Amino acid sequence: MPSELAIEKSSGAVLSVTIGQTQAEGGSRSSVIKVGGQSALPFLVREGAVPAKPHISYEIWDIPPQDWPDEVLKPFKDVIGNPLDWAQKCVEAYKAKSLCVRLQGAHPDFGDKGPEEEARFISALLKRVAVPLIIVGSGDDQKDNFIMPACSEAAKGERCLLGSAVQDNYKTLVAAALADGHNIIAESPIDINIAKQLNILISDMGLGIERIVINPTIGALGYGLEYAYSIMERARLAALAGDRMMASPFICFIAQETWRAKEAKASIDEFPSWGGASERGILWEAVTAAALLQAGADILVMRHPTAVKQVESYISALSGR
Repeated sequence: MPSELAIEKSSGAVLSVTIGQTQAEGGSRSSVIKVGGQSALPFLVREGAVPAKPHISYEIWDIPPQDWPDEVLKPFKDVIGNPLDWAQKCVEAYKAKSLCVRLQGAHPDFGDKGPEEEARFISALLKRVAVPLIIVGSGDDQKDNFIMPACSEAAKGERCLLGSAVQDNYKTLVAAALADGHNIIAESPIDINIAKQLNILISDMGLGIERIVINPTIGALGYGLEYAYSIMERARLAALAGDRMMASPFICFIAQETWRAKEAKASIDEFPSWGGASERGILWEAVTAAALLQAGADILVMRHPTAVKQVESYISALSGR
């Protein structure tokens, strides 16, 4: 007699977050992205609701990247010098459903662009593509405090996802999101307690918890992936147990971590036994993404179209679609 499958029900659920605003809602996006809403662990559709499958967003920059390996630049070599053309190719050629634009050109070491210039770029990007946008700063907290409010205002009414708010520097970004109707990324350094505290601090400013997406920070395959996995899993279990302040969806910057790993970018001349870099880097990105999907990732920010295609197939197979 076959044994019955054990079914575990949860008392809580992940909150649902919507990115993008259509013309009918007052924006100009052609569609919206909905993430979260699960009342079960990843892909366990028999144990609870899984209303939205994980989403992949293509990463672009406002300047041509100087440190990306050649392999990840190849698919965009004809447009990499023009960020607007780059964005359009992601949407038209690779069917991107959203874009994650990093304002790297605002960093003092990479161009030091000002708020007005970056705001003009965001306005032009919104006119060039109609998909929802994730907008993240340069990584320099002091500079981002100047540029992000201007970019937030330039995208007012489009319900973008702005990032990143950190524990020591969140008030300016939260105020901008409140003023312009955006959602926000709360970034914590692989620490479940800081992640929860930051969500509380942001909520105390008046931004609803249902407008927050957690960036737990991650490591690539071989570079701390297992630790990031355990933190995400603990946070997701807390959410499903009813902890509302841990119930935000996750965003994972897969490509940022993957393509700086030695194994992803080293040439075959350096390590002949590793095989060609053209396949190795793509697999490193895809495998890192696949692992973090199992930990509960809701949004994956990726770069290489082939890796994206592989992960999309993986998501479809696990989702039964």
